[in-house]
Amino acid sequence: MTDAEDDPNAGGEPTGAPSEEPNSRARLMHEVAEQMDAIEADFPDGFEIGRVITIVEVKQPDGEVGLRIRAGQYPWVAMGMLRFALTSLEAGIGRG
Repeated sequence: MTDAEDDPNAGGEPTGAPSEEPNSRARLMHEVAEQMDAIEADFPDGFEIGRVITIVEVKQPDGEVGLRIRAGQYPWVAMGMLRFALTSLEAGIGRG
């Protein structure tokens, strides 16, 4: 089960959360902690974290916006994971 299947706001701003936290590092750590909480809730009988991909939007003071992508596996594995994530997000669009 993916967050896209569970979270109607996946890909958008979290509900009830501030749009900006004062510390970017704290914001990223908060997001990772929420993901870990969701994983533990979905897999209560034990699990092992496998491969991880992070995609972070980086906003610079001059208004430039970029993406930082980190994938610690072979490119074809990362591409497969990203394709699966895209398909999962698309399947969740329009759900109420």
